Amino acid sequence: MVNFGRVVTAMLTPFKEDGSVNYAVAERLAAHLASHGSDALVVCGTTGESPTLSWDEEYQLFQVVQQAVAGKAKVIAGTGSNSTTEAIAATQKAARIGLDGSLQVVPYYNKPPQEGLYQHFKAIAGAVPDLPLMLYNIPGRTGQNLLPETVAKLAEVPNIVAIKEASGNLDQVTQVRHATPEEFKIYSGDDSLTLPMLAVGAAGVVSVASHLVGEQLQEMIEAFETGKTGKATQIHLQLFPLFKALFATTNPIPVKTALKLQGWDVGSTRLPLCDPPAEVSQALSAVLKELSLLQTSVW
Repeated sequence: MVNFGRVVTAMLTPFKEDGSVNYAVAERLAAHLASHGSDALVVCGTTGESPTLSWDEEYQLFQVVQQAVAGKAKVIAGTGSNSTTEAIAATQKAARIGLDGSLQVVPYYNKPPQEGLYQHFKAIAGAVPDLPLMLYNIPGRTGQNLLPETVAKLAEVPNIVAIKEASGNLDQVTQVRHATPEEFKIYSGDDSLTLPMLAVGAAGVVSVASHLVGEQLQEMIEAFETGKTGKATQIHLQLFPLFKALFATTNPIPVKTALKLQGWDVGSTRLPLCDPPAEVSQALSAVLKELSLLQTSVW
């Protein structure tokens, strides 16, 4: 059985002032996350600003992060695309350097029908039979919903082992859990829905908030799994204002702002993303202060 763990951080990509990738900070951030609650890191996903990274930049990030967390956390490559051919090529390259898995997003913009989605993911899986794949359903960004019956068919493919479910629909998550074997893992794609999704069979979260509260998320999931549901709820409620603040505008703008407030030199986002309005930064600062997250020591 493949185990990506409970808390998988969707890692942001640091940039320098000139807009180039800051690989040195990426290395330090990855190591920091691996020692503060992250079981695995998704590199070059949505939070990593994959739409504005070149393939060469992504490949170098995979290698830098892989070296930074070797033996401490797994590395999952965001190598999905709305072109099956491109997704296969990128995923094969990730497999060759020995990464632990790949996150495969539902093809965006071209809105394939369910049979097209099935054939797309099956083709990628067949091209890298030894690499575990995690599906990624986020209809708010892709314009298409990966339906439970399609997930059930894909779960029969040996190396399709998990799904990041970010539809925001607990009924759909329940249907996926009902239709797939126990070893097929479901991860919440929304920090604020992690606890509710655990109650319907999820294994953990692919998280943005874990940049800041990875250990607390581990504690919440551990509490739930050991029957301490009151404690899990208490942690969820304590972190809920942070979950909402991190999505006050388009991800990853808020989380980059939060890390900069902590002193991390992660830079700005690449266009067409942009810096947040002042009220978002102020609200984030207030939440971080309330949770005692401004007192941190960084590189």
